[in-house]
Amino acid sequence: MTDLLILAAVMLATGAVGGVLAGLLGIGGGIVIVPALDAALSFLQVDPAIRMHMAVATSLATIIPTSIASSRAHHKRAAVDIDLVRRWAIFVILGSLLGSFIAAQVDSSVLYIVFASVALIIAIKQVLPLKGKTLSQDVPRGSLVLLVPTGIGTISSMMGIGGGTLSVAALTLFNQPIHKAVGTAALFGLAISLPGTIGFMVAGFDDPRLPMGSVGYVNLIGFALISPMAVLTAPIGASIAHRLSQRQLSLVFGIFLLAMSVRMIWRAI
Repeated sequence: MTDLLILAAVMLATGAVGGVLAGLLGIGGGIVIVPALDAALSFLQVDPAIRMHMAVATSLATIIPTSIASSRAHHKRAAVDIDLVRRWAIFVILGSLLGSFIAAQVDSSVLYIVFASVALIIAIKQVLPLKGKTLSQDVPRGSLVLLVPTGIGTISSMMGIGGGTLSVAALTLFNQPIHKAVGTAALFGLAISLPGTIGFMVAGFDDPRLPMGSVGYVNLIGFALISPMAVLTAPIGASIAHRLSQRQLSLVFGIFLLAMSVRMIWRAI
């Protein structure tokens, strides 16, 4: 009984931190939730061969309500680019489905190294005072640029995150204000987490190694404990974000990415 109470407390704390990060940085909190779930599943002695798959899949499931709460809070502040969401959403969704399929087939350590490298480059861009250093004056409308939302969906789904890490960086490179980039990224989190969750459910269907309370690789117990707390705390993060200047928010996001990159590299080795 004590072990279950400790596990519940850890899950609730994870949801609280993940929710604040979702609102503050436009992320789904998966960077926090995935390692916490991995540790919890290890405590429950889940087969190591599927442990990370379950952590990633369950993290994506918890991001569904978190991204809804976060994007609604940002939308109230007119910080979501609805036109861009309409243009990019289908490609984010297709990328998310592709990512969940690939993640079920490959070793996670390779993904950590690749993503850590990308995160490090993005972090440098956010932290350094590179005002005005962008790829274009606005988000391009050519067909080639659609590789960006597809890639964001694919990589994010593979890592169990809501995509804010990549979406915010991509949008700021396209000269979008940081607050609008964060708010729009929050809505992209829903386009990533919902199809990605479904993909992982299908990929893990009927796996005999799954613990009780799982639908495919998604564990409903973890989802039930983390999601409510994340939904409650996401608006707090959004409120904090809008109290910071553009430079301050860029620094917070960059430092966060640096820490995430180091953690991923450490996990991979």
